[in-house]
Amino acid sequence: MTPAAAITAMDNPENRITRTGHGTDTSRGAVLVALSGGVDSCVCVHLLREQGYQVRAVVMRMSELHQAVVDAAEAAAASLEIPLTVLDLRQAFREQVIGYFLEEYSHGRTPNPCVFCNPWIKFRALVEEADRQGCRWIATGHYARVRQAGEEYQLWQAASLERDQTYMLYRLGQRELSRLLLPLAELEKPQVRTLAASLGLAAADLPDSQENCFISGKDYAAYIEEQLGTFPAGAFISPEGQVCGEHQGIIRYTVGQRKGLGIALGRPVFVRRIDPAENRIYLGEDDREPEARIAQVTTLSGRGLEEGAVQVKIRSAAPPVPAWLVPESDGALVRFALPQRAVAPGQSLVIYQNGQLLGGGVIQ
Repeated sequence: MTPAAAITAMDNPENRITRTGHGTDTSRGAVLVALSGGVDSCVCVHLLREQGYQVRAVVMRMSELHQAVVDAAEAAAASLEIPLTVLDLRQAFREQVIGYFLEEYSHGRTPNPCVFCNPWIKFRALVEEADRQGCRWIATGHYARVRQAGEEYQLWQAASLERDQTYMLYRLGQRELSRLLLPLAELEKPQVRTLAASLGLAAADLPDSQENCFISGKDYAAYIEEQLGTFPAGAFISPEGQVCGEHQGIIRYTVGQRKGLGIALGRPVFVRRIDPAENRIYLGEDDREPEARIAQVTTLSGRGLEEGAVQVKIRSAAPPVPAWLVPESDGALVRFALPQRAVAPGQSLVIYQNGQLLGGGVIQ
């Protein structure tokens, strides 16, 4: 299903609940903030208001587990005295993001739900609701920088490299970047919490939100089997090519995994490849790869990638590493300066050049 086909719920007026009545404001100073009730989005609201923007907020109900987020956003909006709109996006989120998540795991790949939710659901909803309310700007509590170079809008890593969230935003385009305000770009997380505490915000001591927002706990496999049925056991294949044990279903493993395999070969082994067609998991003694191919390539500029030296991240929490990029007709080849661990199919490889995010793609 295409992203456009999956957003039907977003276009249904019945899925929009406005908690505080307000008219349309066509001022360039009007901004719509994605509010979760957490410390980052609450401080985002405060900073924008200090800068003279007319601030409104929206909270998005993505799944049945989101009621706590909606409650927190409503409490925060009341405390901050800003109007809040609740968008019910559960149908679109289920069709697109959860559907993608289930399909990827069932095919032996490791998905990035947040990476695809941002352009398909979250930022699309934010832009469209901003248009409905007459807001020139949108804003979030992400740690990243937007810069303008001529007529082009660019995304750069945040001042806090430890908190930098550009990896999760690499599939955005000019439509979103040209309107996006990121007030936390120059701040460290402790500064944000200190500011929240000084303002008496209830969110000051709240823990950071978890990456997965639709599975209670961390048992992905149980959730997937609840949705798709039981995945059968199959064979582990040793580095020498021999059956050396039985796995408990391919959805319970990811490339690079070492712990929890239940294999005793007298030496460390890793998941090197998952074959869903044969229902086999191939093990290796060294899970480092010298290169990776990516598909579904996208760039923030909308232009193609160019061959040359870059830095890449193969996981959201990984540091950027030097690499050489070679564009191909159906994607790109990335040669790492040093072999990298756990280059997992389905994960995103994101491309940087001296702190500027160029784009990225999905590891094949």
